[in-house]
Amino acid sequence: MKSRAESLRSIAEQSFDVCVIGGGATGSGCALDSQLRGFRTVQLEAADYASATSSTSTKMAHGGVRYLEEAIRGFDPKEYAVLQRALHERIHMLRNAPFLTSTKQFITPCYRRIDIPYFEIGLKLYDWIAGRDALAPSKYLSRDETLRIMPTLAADRLVGSVAYTDGQFDDARYNITLVKTFAAAGGETLNYARVIAFENTPDGKLEGAQVEDKLTRARFAVRARAFINATGPYADTVRQMATPAALPRMRLSKGIHILLPLEVLSSEDALLVPKTEDGRVLFAIPWHGRLLVGTTEDEAKLSDELFVQKEEVAYVLRQLNKYLAQPAKANQVVSGTAGLRPLVSSGKSAETKRLARDHEVELDRVSGLISVMGGKWTTHRAMAEDTLNVVQKYLGAAGRRCSTLSHPLLGSDGYAPDYWQSLAARFALSEPTARHLAEKYGVCARDVMKLAEVEPDLARPLLEGLAPIRAEVVFGARDELAASIEDVLARRIGLQLYGWRDSIRAAPAVAELLARELGWLEDAKQQAIAEYLAKIEGLIEKAGI
Repeated sequence: MKSRAESLRSIAEQSFDVCVIGGGATGSGCALDSQLRGFRTVQLEAADYASATSSTSTKMAHGGVRYLEEAIRGFDPKEYAVLQRALHERIHMLRNAPFLTSTKQFITPCYRRIDIPYFEIGLKLYDWIAGRDALAPSKYLSRDETLRIMPTLAADRLVGSVAYTDGQFDDARYNITLVKTFAAAGGETLNYARVIAFENTPDGKLEGAQVEDKLTRARFAVRARAFINATGPYADTVRQMATPAALPRMRLSKGIHILLPLEVLSSEDALLVPKTEDGRVLFAIPWHGRLLVGTTEDEAKLSDELFVQKEEVAYVLRQLNKYLAQPAKANQVVSGTAGLRPLVSSGKSAETKRLARDHEVELDRVSGLISVMGGKWTTHRAMAEDTLNVVQKYLGAAGRRCSTLSHPLLGSDGYAPDYWQSLAARFALSEPTARHLAEKYGVCARDVMKLAEVEPDLARPLLEGLAPIRAEVVFGARDELAASIEDVLARRIGLQLYGWRDSIRAAPAVAELLARELGWLEDAKQQAIAEYLAKIEGLIEKAGI
């Protein structure tokens, strides 16, 4: 990717066919689809890529077993349509970025004999809907087989389980890789670039956007023939910026996840808690050496502070511990995430947990703003395709076909599951570091390591005993527009999710490298460290861990 200065200069010098507002999953998917269809495309993100909803998911590429139950029991065709589309999108998501994705077996424990046929039938239906895109057939497991696979389950009254297979992915890295693939295709992209106003033609159509660079406070204009609003929870804000009389459509839901030591489950497989006390499902999924557990769902507003609260930690542990022989405790929690789900509403007063996860593409007939609202990570590509079909019609450019269904993301070409071995051999890396680099960057890991060839000190780990290395910080700043400690630790490397206290220990080394790359003076470096430590220490305190 270009440097920030190069991107600013290039964007200012051009006019575009399409301007995508939003750097999350949907916005990045839209930008890539647009560029591949031959439109000159620019993408603007108000904060960092994947810094909100798109990095706080359950990290599953899935149809959604809960949606299946709601579709059947509630006779809800919308839920069924979401499920069907997601199951067919899932396989393409896995194939397009094999280094960022995998499959995982999920164990659904049964403590009543009547539960076995109930879950068997439901999960066979899940397989059937997936059809030829199914990952592996679901199956019944005896009590002994279940405990062999997942020995930490509560054994009393356990009669067996039903297992099924779904997809898993690295949401933050997948998002950044979408952005990098878009840039490699010739697109222009910039983070920390907030749209603050629109400019209109005499007949009211959008023709430009006023943008503020949040890092320098400089302002500049972006010209485009079409504007896509792919801002997730902030969709109404942009819609009303374009048309002040636009009625709100978004209903927001807060979801949190906590991370525990992997030993809590002691299994390579994931656990599905089929029914929580409020009628939801809960997942406990092995994730890069930790156990990711979630999620919750509570009504929320844009103004709400997003952090994991003590009460939420207690809720998640309470649901999980019903299924464990040895209860997990709050002091075992190592980190967590909190994010907003952008659900699109017809205006009726349904609870957010009852709203379908479908998406909608809206064309504002007055301004021409094209907004894509709702949806879920697994269907981000399909959402982008639907959105660009509307854009194409709006611009009168029929005949340009979508090519993202089977377009490999950057780092995929030449990748194989054993790629880490050649990486380890070529650069004399430990197995954990080689695996980490391969799973974050694919074959582009060699570009990270080339930095260490020039400067051997960059091959050193950020923290002794952990996989990430110093070269990743430099690579994030030079090639991925990382501009802060949190950009690196939370979204480029993933160490913040691995452990809040680990990220506190790594922050000074990250700041030292960023200061060198970004030209920070000593005062700015120390301020960046202090602000980051204060934020993470605040998260630890609020979560009560």
